[in-house]
Amino acid sequence: MPFEFKLPDIGEGVHEGEIVKWLIKEGDFVKEDQPMVEVMTDKATVEIPAPRAGKILKLNGKEGEVVKVGSVLVVIEEAGAAPKTEPKREPVSKPAQPTPVATPAATATAPARVLATPATRKLARELGVELTQVQGTGPAGRITDQDVRQFAEARTAAPTAPAPRPTPAPKPTAPAYTPSPLSTDRREERVPLRGIRKRMSERMHQSKRTAAHFTYVDEVDVTELVAFREQMRSLVEQKGVKLTYLPFIVKACVSALKEMPILNASLDESKGEIVLKKYYNIGIAAAVEDGLVVPVVHDADRKNLLEIASEIQRLADTARQGKLAPTDIQGSTFTITSLGALGGLFATPIINYPEVAILGVHEIKKRPVVRDNQIVIRDIMLLSLSFDHRIVDGYTGATFCQKVKRYLEDPKLLLLELV
Repeated sequence: MPFEFKLPDIGEGVHEGEIVKWLIKEGDFVKEDQPMVEVMTDKATVEIPAPRAGKILKLNGKEGEVVKVGSVLVVIEEAGAAPKTEPKREPVSKPAQPTPVATPAATATAPARVLATPATRKLARELGVELTQVQGTGPAGRITDQDVRQFAEARTAAPTAPAPRPTPAPKPTAPAYTPSPLSTDRREERVPLRGIRKRMSERMHQSKRTAAHFTYVDEVDVTELVAFREQMRSLVEQKGVKLTYLPFIVKACVSALKEMPILNASLDESKGEIVLKKYYNIGIAAAVEDGLVVPVVHDADRKNLLEIASEIQRLADTARQGKLAPTDIQGSTFTITSLGALGGLFATPIINYPEVAILGVHEIKKRPVVRDNQIVIRDIMLLSLSFDHRIVDGYTGATFCQKVKRYLEDPKLLLLELV
């Protein structure tokens, strides 16, 4: 019987996914764990691998179509399956003769399938881990990302030389998008709204429809921060890490959030409860070719500046390559969005729902300011914070901004673990 492969549970709370790109076609023969399709959810884009080897009989769904978790995605004729034949009929006049029945090879007991999500299988391929050797600790013995990483670390630490890491197959790349030329009778072009751009559109609309936005803007004198970063940059870059201003801003936000936990919260509307988070996962909005994604620095309060800088660099590189894992973009409690050197005065960022606040960071510019009745040139940066007025009132939002400002204007405070 052909094997019907159903869209698996890609991540917590995910009920459907959009087919971004088929990597195979009907009639192709695939190997086990060979990437078959890219599926986009509201959390991430993941590659779904083939659960077993065989011939692709049918693909259900076109690129851009949304499919439900649990629906049949691909029909596979398994490799080595016995062909279906009609039984030979004996003439009626002859008595039935008992004949020995040979057992076909395809009836051999198949090896047990391991339980793991597509993202976990992809991680295992990247680390060169054979999933059948990993003991799963998740529900029903499901193998988690942590199980795979621990297995890889233990293998590396073993005295025997580890097996050579297999080279992953190159990921098919989408053909370059070429706009159709303008003509005298057609001056419009329609581009399907799909993938990251579609998810971003839905999330932004949900946020503006749900949260009561208000924005507070203030300027920060970051002259000391600019000098401090310049002193540290060469030391950090010797360790292979690029030091931007973002790690300092992340640290400042975490310190301020600890003092004002109402900003590190969400609203559970169904239960009428404000959920105060005791962990600090900072989202960093990043522009990619297809739209906007928000990779997350998890447990930022437990990381020092160097570790935060290293994690931001990893997430940025992974985002540009389009290889963010679901865990890379899940669980943020507060978000920072930076326009950086693009300039502009300030913007009014949209809250990354269901969070209650977002910080917009703008270009650092040298400006004349008054200090001790003297006009001096200082490095000035504007901050724009948007809040959900259902949870955060104006005074609370302004107070939070002042705390962030204090840490950025006196960066030595960021080195104190007590803050």
